[in-house]
Amino acid sequence: MTTNLETYPTPTQEQITQTQQRIDAYIESIKGNPHYRSNSEPYYGFHDAGKSVHGTVLIFHGFAAKPHQMSRLTDYLFENGFNFYQANMAGHTLQPAAQFWPQVDLKPEILNPLREKVQKDPILQNYMASLPKDPGKFQSPGYRQQIALVARLLLIEPRLLDIAKAVEKENDPDFQRYFISSHMDYLTDARQRLLDLEAMPGPIYTIGLSVGAAVALGLAADQPKRIQKAVAYAPLLKIYDPERERYINLAGPLDISEKSWDPAESFPVGALTATSHFGAFVRQPRNIKSLKKVATMMVLTENEDAAHIPTNQAFFKGIGGNASGHRFYIYPKSDMVPHPMAEPNTVSQGMTNRFWQSLYQETFRFLTTSELDSSNMSTIEQDPNLPQVKPL
Repeated sequence: MTTNLETYPTPTQEQITQTQQRIDAYIESIKGNPHYRSNSEPYYGFHDAGKSVHGTVLIFHGFAAKPHQMSRLTDYLFENGFNFYQANMAGHTLQPAAQFWPQVDLKPEILNPLREKVQKDPILQNYMASLPKDPGKFQSPGYRQQIALVARLLLIEPRLLDIAKAVEKENDPDFQRYFISSHMDYLTDARQRLLDLEAMPGPIYTIGLSVGAAVALGLAADQPKRIQKAVAYAPLLKIYDPERERYINLAGPLDISEKSWDPAESFPVGALTATSHFGAFVRQPRNIKSLKKVATMMVLTENEDAAHIPTNQAFFKGIGGNASGHRFYIYPKSDMVPHPMAEPNTVSQGMTNRFWQSLYQETFRFLTTSELDSSNMSTIEQDPNLPQVKPL
């Protein structure tokens, strides 16, 4: 497949330089921060001035990851006529996560007395003492442990049941009564990354993975006149399991950390609560209405351990479905594709996505033609009519 770029934008040197200077200044501010998280800064690639391009892709990595997470996808799109800006998600360039990443937490006047009760409870303290002291080791409780911990919390503080309803029921007026939250930082920061591209002519496309996919959708809904298309790989619009969701919403007082992709890093459970709450924001009716104007490609897997599939399916239907120019694909269980799915060397649940090359091809097809060939998604043989993806 060849693409005629004659009708596409041709950025000038002035436009490219202005954009580079703006992003470079942002990168320098990150590296100059004493809390800088190593190798977490964004990066970019722009074709030479005077060369026609398809436009610019603005890419958001997954939760707890870094911009280089989808570097192979970026390389492929750049080689085939796109400029790119591999952005970072709000706060993810800094550590510790408990201080800088978006999170939801109980207000101090509720949290502090509850922590005192936790510290005095012999059963919870016995459990906490059994956790590894090495911060690099995985500390997340198993599924049954999460259920038991929530039950114990509810036993020592019964009003947590009402508090839980305030966070579990979307847009509950009592949410602000009990919680403080910075989950909307995901959108406000993404707006700034879009502003970094203000000087670039032509269409902007957003691409994201997991929480980054929710950000890509949320930004597209927020800026439908600037963003032409959105690609969302396994968007985290709702936590897939209700018991897991309740644990995430209530476990803050336990001060249990979850392990990041980097074994030396961890983050508070409240940071996951923020991702869930931001996903609920993306699903608000006004955003669904706005996304009807933005061609959207959504890709999920039946082997999800994070994103709630029925919620994503309902969301896709809400924005208009295939009839409105949107595209949806879900890998069947038999393909053994995990969440996340975009990078071939990312192992999750003991699985990897061996169809990553066709995923990249179909992303290119969608961005350039608004179509998606589902028959190509679940094959390791690349479509010869599309630009080929280099092997590992």
